[in-house]
Amino acid sequence: MSLQKAYITAIGKFLPGEPIGNEQIEEVIGKIHGKPSRTKDRMLRQNGIQFRHYALNRNQEAQYSVSNMAALAIEDCLKNTAITKKEVDLLATASTQGDLPVPGLASMVQAEAGLDTCEIATLHGVCGSGMMAMKYAWLQIAGGLKNNAMVCASEFASRMFKSARFERQEEAKDGNLPLETDFLRWMLSDGAGSALIQPQPSLQGISFEIEYIDIKSYAGQFDVCMFSGMNKNNGHRKSWLDYGDFQQADAAGAINLKQDLKLVNNIVKLGVQRFFELMDEGKIQPEKIDYLLCHYSSHFFKGQILELLEKGGLHISEEKWFTNLYTKGNTGCASIFIMLEELVREKNLKPGQKILCMVPESGRFLTAFMMLTVVAPQRPAKNYYTEISAPHFETSGKPVQEWLVRQLTQVWIDFETRLNKVPVIDKINRGLLTREEYMDMLYNIRQQVVDGSQWIARAASHVSMEYFEVRSSFIRHSSDEHRDYQMLEKNYVNMGGSLEDIRKGEKNVGSEALSAYMFHRASRQDPFDLLGGMFIIEGLGNRLAGKWGRAIKEQLNLAENQVSFLIYHESSDADDNHFERFEKAIQSDLLTKQMAERIVKTAKVVARLYVMQLEEIGKF
Repeated sequence: MSLQKAYITAIGKFLPGEPIGNEQIEEVIGKIHGKPSRTKDRMLRQNGIQFRHYALNRNQEAQYSVSNMAALAIEDCLKNTAITKKEVDLLATASTQGDLPVPGLASMVQAEAGLDTCEIATLHGVCGSGMMAMKYAWLQIAGGLKNNAMVCASEFASRMFKSARFERQEEAKDGNLPLETDFLRWMLSDGAGSALIQPQPSLQGISFEIEYIDIKSYAGQFDVCMFSGMNKNNGHRKSWLDYGDFQQADAAGAINLKQDLKLVNNIVKLGVQRFFELMDEGKIQPEKIDYLLCHYSSHFFKGQILELLEKGGLHISEEKWFTNLYTKGNTGCASIFIMLEELVREKNLKPGQKILCMVPESGRFLTAFMMLTVVAPQRPAKNYYTEISAPHFETSGKPVQEWLVRQLTQVWIDFETRLNKVPVIDKINRGLLTREEYMDMLYNIRQQVVDGSQWIARAASHVSMEYFEVRSSFIRHSSDEHRDYQMLEKNYVNMGGSLEDIRKGEKNVGSEALSAYMFHRASRQDPFDLLGGMFIIEGLGNRLAGKWGRAIKEQLNLAENQVSFLIYHESSDADDNHFERFEKAIQSDLLTKQMAERIVKTAKVVARLYVMQLEEIGKF
């Protein structure tokens, strides 16, 4: 199968709680039977870790879950992208141990993160499972099967090591654990990482083109090394599920996470061996590597890796090695994500630089390599957000009118605040809107704009002659609105769209609700409350549409005739006049407190429905 290019366009992380120093570890995971560990100091000297994060508090209570940390890492990843949670096509997750045996972690993360319906995949293993999830997602994008993929890896090792778990076990009755279990208490910590993969590089941040991901398992050659769910007793193995009950399995230590220290050094040999094989295959050219991100679980192993590499004639200078093991701890399958996130923040990466990621796993021995190339942002970043401010009204000194102005001011602030959270508006404000999304916006808005002059005309026909001034205002407004939609259609065609297609378009759910409500209110006798709807719709044109139009024009490098509908609305001969008419209407002596209350309610309803109309863009 021919593969297209795929890019890591964003990276996120979540590290729970404050950094925990070595002297604080037993304050969190506890002392078994109140006795300090005899091996802690020796293990910490070997692994070199100075700080780590735990999702437990000092009462050994979970403050997060595996899926919750993954969801927070996803949120961190998406915050600077054009992709929203509702647009994620694929979710691939990894963990050494999820929160539940069943269902898979991806199902739990999808719900926790609030993702819409999408494809999911749960990859299970030890440190290499994050790379398995990455490869699965990469191939989906590179094969053209998905538009984007979210990958996340999350670990909550500390709850396996809290002292309360061991105090019922026979092997810990003297306050000390067997070394195969105690070893890992000082090695592993908690955290989550995530990455977004897309078929195009990021517009505003650096991306990593994925050159390849190579994964090899050696399980057929070695005994299990890092494991949970059984004991190795003179060759007799018994699954934790084969005990009489869970309490028996726990008492026997079968559920404990363990490391067979007689086997663990094989991981260094296998990692370096595969490194040399990739060199022979032409996939690694050491002189072209700018950074090596190696997930070694202990500083002790780094020396062994360097020694074996140099014996094979390969020297990678110290400044090319990048790790945060010493400050963030060993977060298992999430480590490579957390390292990449920090690399982006800490280093001034340049386009074309090569990043080699190396993840050896000691579960039953596996190696994973990923080669990345740094890609520059596709256009400069720019923030188009502006401060929210309410429309200005001339005060009349009349109590009812002044009350109405105060209420409408608050309605507007709430409306604009909600608008800025709508995905399409958020993308405009962050400079991340695409041509396709702009065309989708025009397509959706047009269906409601067409109805504008019609409901205004209907409202005018239901205004009594005694309110001639208001009626005339409605009629003039209807005349102005009559041809607005034609300008919008021309913009759509000038963007490359089909006039026939946009004219055949149907309203989205929000547009249906907005139009139905406006026609319903316009059909009532003396529908003065529609002034509230006009306040929202014309206020949007007067205060926001032009700002959006200019931002879109600049972001997408468009011509005037492609954004004229939006920009026109802020011109002095357009919605300024409309808004002046509205202001004159609400200052009328005919206005009663009952009318004012109805105007405010209608403004609130129209504001909510207009937000819904924009939220539904892209869903139809």
